[in-house]
Amino acid sequence: MTSRTGSAPRIDLHTHSTASDGTLTPAELVGAAFDAGLDVLAITDHDTTAGWASAVNALPPGLRLIRGAELSCRWSGTQPAVPLHLLAYLFDPDHPELVAELARVRAAREERGERMVDLLRADGIDVNWSDILAGAGGGTVGRPHLAQALIRAGLVGSVREAFGPNWLGERYRLPKEDIDVFRAVRLVRAAGGVPVFAHPRATRRGRVVPDQLIVELAAAGLAGLEVDHEDHTPAEREHVRALADELGLLVTGSSDFHGTHKTVQLGAFSTSVEAYERIVAEGVTEVASG
Repeated sequence: MTSRTGSAPRIDLHTHSTASDGTLTPAELVGAAFDAGLDVLAITDHDTTAGWASAVNALPPGLRLIRGAELSCRWSGTQPAVPLHLLAYLFDPDHPELVAELARVRAAREERGERMVDLLRADGIDVNWSDILAGAGGGTVGRPHLAQALIRAGLVGSVREAFGPNWLGERYRLPKEDIDVFRAVRLVRAAGGVPVFAHPRATRRGRVVPDQLIVELAAAGLAGLEVDHEDHTPAEREHVRALADELGLLVTGSSDFHGTHKTVQLGAFSTSVEAYERIVAEGVTEVASG
């Protein structure tokens, strides 16, 4: 694989658009990726494939697009269950079981969001569910949309502050009806996709799962681990990379770009050509090219 800029290929395999909780439309996202000098972009909105068609239709010349999603999962090996995310690449978007499960999760996300707004309003905080839905623009509703409502109300100064313990990080946070992670891996594989564990060691996000779970997930069909991510410390990256090497899992790097909802920029971290080619070889859906 050659880069369109003549340097080493730049491959960002974790980004979000307005189809979930990003601030760029799918068309704007691929345009921004081109402007940032990327060669490959993955669109991985939360629990949805709604942005795929728009992203493909807007692909600039020379940019390749991996169609994917970030699945909201949980591990129930401890109580309370640990939430985690699974990146799914190049799967069949019409696979009946996966389609049904993603629809269930999206509906649960919306119900959860409305209940969190009810909690805020019960404490006299002036946020409006209809305004939050409008701000989501039909995309999968998530905490960043509630965070934006708090920012608009002048109650917090940033998404990071909104995700703090006094707000959406703890006091007003409710659990989601996520997919059991083993079921998620099986569903992605059944749909011809490639499952990669997103930011598995990011302790700054909260609790993380034990290495033994990753061993068991690898045996169940997990393909890789996202190593190079802004929420991993250097020590955490080293730990996850060593675990991936031990288990023969591919390693990815990505921005987890959300537009202005986060400060990280497209291409902040990159995936190797070798890992990209493994994903392409295993996926059932072809990479789209501009």
